[in-house]
Amino acid sequence: MPCLNESSTLAVCIKKARAFLKSYDIQGEIIVADNGSTDGSQAIAEDHGARVVNVSERGYGAALTGGINASLGKYLIMGDADDSYDFTDLAPFIEKLREGYDLVMGNRFQGGIKPGAMPRLNRYLGNPVLTGLGRLFFRSPAGDFHCGLRGFSKEAIQRLDLQTTGMEFASEMIVKATLHKLQIAEVPTTLSPDGRNRPPHLRRWRDGWRHLRFLLLYSPRWLFLYPGIIMVALGLSAMCVLLFGPLTVGATTFDIHTMLYASTAIILGLQTIAFALFSKVFAINARLLPEDRRLTSALKFITLERGLIWGGILCLLGLAGSVYAVAIWEKTSFGPLVPSMTMRLAIPSATCLAAGLQIIFASFFLSILQVRHK
Repeated sequence: MPCLNESSTLAVCIKKARAFLKSYDIQGEIIVADNGSTDGSQAIAEDHGARVVNVSERGYGAALTGGINASLGKYLIMGDADDSYDFTDLAPFIEKLREGYDLVMGNRFQGGIKPGAMPRLNRYLGNPVLTGLGRLFFRSPAGDFHCGLRGFSKEAIQRLDLQTTGMEFASEMIVKATLHKLQIAEVPTTLSPDGRNRPPHLRRWRDGWRHLRFLLLYSPRWLFLYPGIIMVALGLSAMCVLLFGPLTVGATTFDIHTMLYASTAIILGLQTIAFALFSKVFAINARLLPEDRRLTSALKFITLERGLIWGGILCLLGLAGSVYAVAIWEKTSFGPLVPSMTMRLAIPSATCLAAGLQIIFASFFLSILQVRHK
C-alpha cells in the first residue's frame, strides 16, 4: 500500500488485508510503503502488524517501487490505502496469478463504480480516453488503465525495470507489460468512495496530462512516424500535381503558394520520421522499450552509407534545378521574372536541397545512436 498521510483509513485497510490472508490461508505480509507521512501513519501501520518501508523519493511510482523491491513474496497485490478498494475481495487476483498470469488488472468499469467514488469527468472522459489511447497505441488488453488495484508476479514486474516515479507509473506498468508480452488478465473490481478526511493527492488535469504524455512518448509511431508519413504523402502529392501548372477546383485555384506549403509539409514530415527513428533507437538503448525486430530489420537497410547516397542524390537534383533557374533568370538579364513560372522550379529545387541535407545529417545522427557502448 503506497501511503502518504493516510491515518484515517490505513488501519481499516490493513485489517481487511489481514482478514483476507487469514480467510484463504495465505502466507503473506502487508507492506506499507510510506512516502514521508507526517500524520502518524507509520505508527498506525506498525501497531496493526504491517511492515513499514520508508521511501524517501516522493511520488506514487517511487513509493510502489520501494515497496515492491522490499517485499518478500512471490506474488504482490498493490492497492491504495484510502479504503476505496475492498481488500477482503482479492481472491480473483490470486486465482489468476496461480493460473500463470504475470499481471492481473482490476477493472472498475466491469465491477462497478459506486456513487461519488469517481468524478464524472474522470469516469466518462479521462479514463475512457486514456485507456482507449493505450489500447490503440500498444494493443493492450487492459480495459481500465488506471485502476489502482492490481496483482502481479514480483519477478516479472522487476524484469520490466520500471522508471517513472509519479502517477504515470500505473500506465508504464501496463505498457511495458504489454510490450514485453507478459500474460495479462482482468478481473472485475468495485470502486467505493474513499474514506479520507482530506482532498486526494490526485490532480485531475496535471496527472491526466502526465499519463497522456507518457503514452505519446512511449509510442514514437503515433507521436512521430504516422504524422510524418501523412505530411510527406500529402506534400508530395500536392507538389507533383502543381509541378506542371495550377490546379482549379470549382472556384478555387491552387498554385505556387500551395506548392510552398506542400514543400514545408515534406520537409517537416521527413524531420518527424527521423525523430521517430531517433526516439525508438534511444528508448531501446536506454532500456525504456524492448527490442523491436521490425526496427532491427529496417536499420539493416537504413545505413549511413545509403543515407549519404540518397541525400546526396537529392542535393544534386536540388542544385541542378537551382542552376537551371538561375540560367532562366540570366536570359532576362537578371531582371523581373514571372513568379508563377520560376517558383514552380525554385520550390521543388529548394525542397530537394533541404530534404537531402536532412537525410544526410539524420543518417549521421542515427549512426551515432547505434554505437554500442558499455
